[in-house]
Amino acid sequence: MTQGIVHDLQALVNVTFVLPGKPNLSIEFVVDTGFAGALTLPPEAVAALELPYLQEMVANLADDNNVKTDVHIATILWNGDVTQVALLALGRRPLLGTALLSDSELTVVFQEDGVVKITPS
Repeated sequence: MTQGIVHDLQALVNVTFVLPGKPNLSIEFVVDTGFAGALTLPPEAVAALELPYLQEMVANLADDNNVKTDVHIATILWNGDVTQVALLALGRRPLLGTALLSDSELTVVFQEDGVVKITPS
């Protein structure tokens, strides 16, 4: 189970990145149920983490604009397992999408400091 907290009506959870030759790094992500991918990070953060490049793709944003973005591979700890996910180098804040919520139950108490839980089903 992954737990987080609500702040300013945003469901927040930490994701731990497994980085070769470096200590694991935990980053706070906004849970975005409108995003069908796994994760996004700002391009500057992707570069700083030196995540391996996979490909370029066109992403359709919430405002229906299409933008080219780079896709990288991230190794993370998720539900107690080390797993690799596609991560988009996009935007200004880290987003966690529904690809990571697949086969899970998401519960959120939408009040300040409310509990966020992601439980494998």
